[in-house]
Formats: sequence, C-alpha cells, structure tokens
Amino acid sequence: MKFSALALASIIGVAAAGRPQLSISVRDGNFDGLDGLDPTINWSGSSSSGDVNLDYGIESAVRPTSDIASLPRNVWGKASTKAGGWGVSLRGEMDAQDRSSADLELDADNEDADLSLRLTASTGGGFNVRRVEATKGLDLDGARVTINPRYNMESEEADVVLGYDNGNTNVRLTASADNQEVNIKHKIDNTNLELTASADNQEVKIDHQMDNTNIRLTASADNQEVTISQQVDANNRVSPTINNRGDISVEWERSLGDDSALTATLKPNDSLNVEWRDNAWTANVDMPMDGSNISGANVHIKRDVTF
Repeated sequence: MKFSALALASIIGVAAAGRPQLSISVRDGNFDGLDGLDPTINWSGSSSSGDVNLDYGIESAVRPTSDIASLPRNVWGKASTKAGGWGVSLRGEMDAQDRSSADLELDADNEDADLSLRLTASTGGGFNVRRVEATKGLDLDGARVTINPRYNMESEEADVVLGYDNGNTNVRLTASADNQEVNIKHKIDNTNLELTASADNQEVKIDHQMDNTNIRLTASADNQEVTISQQVDANNRVSPTINNRGDISVEWERSLGDDSALTATLKPNDSLNVEWRDNAWTANVDMPMDGSNISGANVHIKRDVTF
C-alpha cells in the first residue's frame, strides 16, 4: 500500500478574518514516520487607507529548519478603489524564492456602462503586458448578451467571445482568425441539451431525468458514451456506463445518512475505487485490477476542520 501526494490533507478553515489556514499533505515518494508530511500555512489579512482597500497574504511551508528564509513560497497583495464611476483593482503575486519577477492583474469595472477591462502583466526584465481583454454587456429583450474581445501579447493571437443567455438557452461563440467554436446549451422541461462544434470536433450531450432514472449521453465522431442512473430506493443508486469501445463501469452509491455516503466504482480489468464520506472525513481507496486480481492500493484521506 502506498500514499500519493494527496493521500492526507487536513484543512483548518478560517473562522475569522486574519486567522491562518493550515493544510497538510503527503509528498510523493516513500517516507518513514512523518517525514513525508508537507505542511503549508496560508495567512491573509485586510486593511484600508482612505478610499483604498488593501488585501494581502502569504503561503509558507511549516517545517523545522535553520533557514527561515526558505519557508515562504508565495506572497500576494491587492489594492482596490473607486474612481470616476470605475471600480479599479491591482493584484500582484510573487514567488518568495524567486523575487526577480511578479505577476500583475489590473481590473477595471464600470457597472453603469456594463463594461469591464482586464490587463495581465509581469515585471521580470521590465513591465511586460501579457494579455488584455474587455467585456461589454447588453440587456436585450430579457436576454443577456456579452461581447469579450481578447488579445494575447505574447503569442500575438486575438479572438472574441460572444455570449447569449435568456435563461433556457445559452450560446457561446469563440472566434479567431484560425479557429471558431460554438457551444449551445438548451433546457426543455427535464432534458438538458448541449452542443459543441468546431472545425476539428463536434460533440453532443443529452441529460434527461425521468422519475427515478437519469440518462446521460455523450457523443462525438470518435466517442460515444451512455450512463443510466437508477435511484433504487432512498439510500441506493446504481449507475452503469458503457462506451463505443466496449468499456463498462458500474457505480454504486449508498447513503449512510448525516451527510455520509459510500460510493464504489468498478471498472472490470482496470480498477476498483471506493470513496467513503463521513461528515468532515473523506477517504478514497484506488485499487488497480488485472482480471480478478488487485495489484495494490492507493489511499487518499482528507478531513476538513473548522475552529
């Protein structure tokens, strides 16, 4: 049995402003005792100076060492204010171990004009603009229309994203000089339809709910897959899946009450995965299979702790 990089994660949530968040994970590899633990602490705070709001934070390793300077990993800060009807913010983030460059995000938003602007840049070797974009929104007969032109300064590629949403139908069109893609989502009673089409790929998704049965179909030129999920009773759900290559998997979910559940997913000749959720605890066991033989197990354990 081995533990992967996410085998153990215990997260202590922020109960009040300024309290740190501690996460503990297991690093890749085999370790004796607690040597494999990789605890990280995230701390953030906020303040204000006149009309400017300030947010800031740091991510740091927590381990015994005589080199304290090696502990900080990332530091970030954000300043935001309002000027002339615009909400403006500037966020910067820097690798604490490589302070030669910082990543910057400049955002400006005007609610009255329904217009937002974003610029991303870096400071390594000078001020380098990486990407610029704008989003303009319009209300049209009860529908929401958005226009989002974007330009990547590094690759010199430009595109525009057009959006339309009237509640039941959502359309997203992305177009550049080299590629065009459209995504359409539509809801009809208990059926959700989704179509994605570009020059290279076309895919259809259908999700239909009928009483205690849910049917999900995904189909493209190369792949087709269908999942039929049956709610057997109040506590049990069974979901077999089959695709055009003949691959079959079966998922069984058993509700244990009080936000607890046990889910087992069997893929013949491939793997068996068991997930056990018990309130704040989540445990995953992944077992590779060769025929009816189980060759090993990877264990992932997580607990969320708030205080």
